[in-house]
Amino acid sequence: MWVTWVTQDYTSGSTAWYGQDGLEQRADGTVTKFVDGGALHRTMYMHRVKMTGLQPGKRYVYIVGGEDGWSSKFTFKAILDGTKWSPYLVVYGDMGNYNAQALPMLQLDAMQGNFDAILHVGDYAYDMDTDNALVGDEFMRQIESVAGYVPYMTCPGNHEQAYNFSNYRNRFTMPGGDGTGMYYSWNIGPAHILSFNTEIYFWGNTHENIKRQYDWLEADLKKANLPENRAVRPWILAMGHKPMYCSNVDGGELCTNPKNPIRNGTAVFWPNLEDLFYKYGVDIEFYAHEHSYERLWPLYKSKVCNGSTAEPYTNPRAPVHIITGSAGDAEGQTKFRKTVTDWSAFSTDDYGWTNIKIANDTHLKIQEVSIDKNGEIIDDVWLIKTKRGPGMYNC
Repeated sequence: MWVTWVTQDYTSGSTAWYGQDGLEQRADGTVTKFVDGGALHRTMYMHRVKMTGLQPGKRYVYIVGGEDGWSSKFTFKAILDGTKWSPYLVVYGDMGNYNAQALPMLQLDAMQGNFDAILHVGDYAYDMDTDNALVGDEFMRQIESVAGYVPYMTCPGNHEQAYNFSNYRNRFTMPGGDGTGMYYSWNIGPAHILSFNTEIYFWGNTHENIKRQYDWLEADLKKANLPENRAVRPWILAMGHKPMYCSNVDGGELCTNPKNPIRNGTAVFWPNLEDLFYKYGVDIEFYAHEHSYERLWPLYKSKVCNGSTAEPYTNPRAPVHIITGSAGDAEGQTKFRKTVTDWSAFSTDDYGWTNIKIANDTHLKIQEVSIDKNGEIIDDVWLIKTKRGPGMYNC
């Protein structure tokens, strides 16, 4: 388990003490200097430590710091080993420092150990660079009561783009991929999860940058689809910030734009993500950006591809898209178009987040929690898959 923290001054040592019953294990890490791009060029020091030798499923207590001082105690549960268990994930995007509607309920659930990981699908603090990154500091203090207790997995959004995404790159520690958290993959139970950068199509969208991510995604999906890998981790989930499809009033930028570059590619690079995810049998694509929740019918090339009329989410013939950007931000919720799109199965502008329960190799439950309705489940559907692998879709 990686733990990351920041100090405003250079401190001696980057150390974590941890253990099940006491602080008997020690791990040392690294410290890097981060200079924010704002007018004051504020300097911070980012500390990273990897805690190893963990027993799967056991709860640990830990502190971080060094000779100059130590943090309060935090706890976490080491992720279970293997693939024969049922991970419980919380998914959302677009949560700000102000109006963070989801945070109180998430804090309680995290403390109670009710889920195994969080997937934050872009847009943090609004914005982390604001006021010489002081807003970023405050936001990280706010989510400490969640991210200090469960794995907090991220992807970049458009609100992170300042100074070449420097606050995002420095404040979060993600695995593998390009080494900076802009894209990567990881495994949990029977699921393989891809995190990718949609902003590359809008900021710095050079042929080299787009192709580098695309080639990495394809290589990762090929590996995940090797028979021996897909047999034990049949679920492939993807998360990126801006959606391929949605039904909101967004000025024609994304939702009903036939030239949406995330699904169609750009003038500098034509191979597109929609074809890639379809080809390699990605099960669910999580997006945010629109400040609302929407569950789409299985979809490919603007065509609904349900499994059947009676059971649309049983062996669907294309990936399922979920837009979950309603955790709470300063801009407020995004309204939906008056004309319902063909691909929209359920939508709401309630504040909330999405629960994902991976029950087993064939069954996955999608639920939307409404904060406006005091935690009521307002959308509840099973995705059932018995067919896996590249070329499985036939829309």
